[in-house]
Amino acid sequence: MDKSEKTEVVLLACGSFNPITNMHLRLFELAKDYLNGTGKYRVIKGIISPVGDAYKKKGLIPAHHRIIMAELATKSSNWVEVDTWESLQKEWTETVKVLRHHQEKLEAGNCDQRQNSPVVERSGRKRKCLEERQDSSQKKSLEPKTKGVPEVKLLCGADLLESFGVPNLWKSEDITRIVADYGLICVTRDGSDAQKFIYESDVLWKHQSNIHLVNEWIHNDISSTKIRRALRRGQSIRYLVPDLVQEYIEKHDLYSSESEDRNVGVVLAPLQRNTAEAKS
Repeated sequence: MDKSEKTEVVLLACGSFNPITNMHLRLFELAKDYLNGTGKYRVIKGIISPVGDAYKKKGLIPAHHRIIMAELATKSSNWVEVDTWESLQKEWTETVKVLRHHQEKLEAGNCDQRQNSPVVERSGRKRKCLEERQDSSQKKSLEPKTKGVPEVKLLCGADLLESFGVPNLWKSEDITRIVADYGLICVTRDGSDAQKFIYESDVLWKHQSNIHLVNEWIHNDISSTKIRRALRRGQSIRYLVPDLVQEYIEKHDLYSSESEDRNVGVVLAPLQRNTAEAKS
């Protein structure tokens, strides 16, 4: 298939990144290899979007530290970058809204490119682009992508996919929009049966063609939780996180028993919001 016929894809990973690990970075490489290997897609960019402090997860350290660590971790990458938009929101922001934000940014960029093109007449083009953008944002349940614009897809691990089954953690309409309008690239791990989980969900089964399961054949069980536990116990985390991240953690003494107690007893933001909405 010709390069121009392939669908360009931007991979978006949302999460705590508390702290970012080598496994987080591997997810991007695995997903890129898989999608490029299908012959249908060409991955052009990866975006790491750390969640904001309002998420209220237990042990979640301030976003500015998590952002800096993610930037240090991706310093050597020529295609994965860090975006601060989600982390700067005062309230917790649903993942589907983060996907929409990045898709609209790509559409706006595509619009600007067309405006600056010397081939086509510019008269009225700016207005047409604005109308297209407004029309796109008004189509809530329809495909949000514009022809020629890269597609944003959500990159995740099997744990995020399986979290769709946790009551009130996700709105059912948000799950539908994520898999129907954007799509998932899910990197599976040992002990998870993502295919079975998809089979047992009517929504996921209906949109299974838009869910790509990627097998990680080289076993890697690094997690942020295990990193924090090692740090609390004074154990080495070298080779589990990028060297620059390790240096930053040590310099600022980021993880301790005290930091792990942050948000203890506080209900996770999505559970709080979705439970309240379900009752009203």
